[in-house]
Amino acid sequence: MAGFIVIVQVLALTMASPMEAEGMQAFENPSSVWNPVYYIILILLFTAFILFVIKTNKKYILHAILLFAVAATMYYVFVTFIGAIPSLLLTAALTVLLYKFPEWYVVDITGVIVGAGASAIIGISLAILPTLILLILLTIYDIISVYKTKHMITLAEGVMELHAPILFVIPKRREYSFIKQDFAAEDGGERGAYFMGLGDAVMPTILVVSASIFLPAECMALQLPLLGGVALPAVLAAIGTLIGYVVLMIVVMGGKPQAGLPFLNTGAIAGYVAGCVVAGIPVIPMATAITSAVL
Repeated sequence: MAGFIVIVQVLALTMASPMEAEGMQAFENPSSVWNPVYYIILILLFTAFILFVIKTNKKYILHAILLFAVAATMYYVFVTFIGAIPSLLLTAALTVLLYKFPEWYVVDITGVIVGAGASAIIGISLAILPTLILLILLTIYDIISVYKTKHMITLAEGVMELHAPILFVIPKRREYSFIKQDFAAEDGGERGAYFMGLGDAVMPTILVVSASIFLPAECMALQLPLLGGVALPAVLAAIGTLIGYVVLMIVVMGGKPQAGLPFLNTGAIAGYVAGCVVAGIPVIPMATAITSAVL
């Protein structure tokens, strides 16, 4: 699972600059603090819709929407590096494969592509301050939805039954089949694989990408193959995410579902702050924050 997080982070950093050059930002003003508010509202609305679909047992609608969202994200990733027609053909082939044969390795490969693409698009769309606000709001929301209302657990179980590519799957046994696993028939029994939601890899990676894109050029303290210059705060945010993941796994050993973002986002933010301190730069570029916070 930690390997998936690393792969998503590296691929997102690789995609970020080309996507920015293609103008794929989701928001016109990346520095506006209203951007994360809009994002949270969309999450709440879509969560309510998913819960309604699960309750009314119309999961085929949800499955179609998820496949469309996955296909759209994959297309934006592919079209950044190859032509429109090859991107369309490759996206169509993977989408059909997901629909017809959603085995765990197909889901994982697609999840890496979608996770990296989503992280890159959102990361280039939100400057440092809005990104920090988004991660804090998502952490609070994850705590409430997992430990208080518990609707996130219901949502996760309902989505897993669709075998949709919005999670990572690590089998416990070589013969495990994600397609054959019947989640609806389980009643607290042992599952044949470990699962991690795609959002647990995407959300902290947004800060990694944002720090790499929006910090000034003099902060590019590390040169990596293919990635070029990467800001030290971005590197430490990635390392902080992995440290948060280790702590999360220790807690998960207790056997109960845990909210991942409080650990992962906290680790990413702590790593980012540590990187700023070491690099001798402001945690939040104040000029941008003051001029754009209310726009």
